[in-house]
Amino acid sequence: MELSREQRALLVTERRATLATIAGDGHPRLVPCCFAIGFEGGDLVIDTPVDDKPKAVADPMRLARVRDIRRDPRVTLLVDRWDEDWSRLAWVRVEGTARLLIPWSPRDASAHAAAVEELRSRYPQYREHRLEMQPVIRISVERMTGWDAFDHEAQREPIAAAAAVSDDDDRSLVDTLDPDRV
Repeated sequence: MELSREQRALLVTERRATLATIAGDGHPRLVPCCFAIGFEGGDLVIDTPVDDKPKAVADPMRLARVRDIRRDPRVTLLVDRWDEDWSRLAWVRVEGTARLLIPWSPRDASAHAAAVEELRSRYPQYREHRLEMQPVIRISVERMTGWDAFDHEAQREPIAAAAAVSDDDDRSLVDTLDPDRV
């Protein structure tokens, strides 16, 4: 799972991703999502909430992505950066196994609370959402691949500069995601 520093920075600094689950008939089901990175027992995990934005169903356990994960926990998360300047294109694909962190489950309560705290820290909008009442999708990362258009040091400077001006937490997380851990 070796990613370049630039690809790790992309994973840490991008604000949205696309979650792919497997529908009952086998086709991929995609949904844009917010996410936060964490560690569970030293292993990389990615959390994405079931938030308060309007949904087709009121019961979060009836959402298609939740039903998909309960039936088949294999998921993919794509974090990408689009730019009209194609020298800045990049993506990281995360493959893993998802499970639901259920807030009312004694087994999940601590991990759920930590995930909610991290999501609210990363996305201030979530301070107004009732995340503590909703499941969180936790992805245990099994494989990561990435691609970027950087083909020489001069092209690496913009993302390195972006990582350098991001906050201290982002910089330390980029460094934490070294190739030996992910």
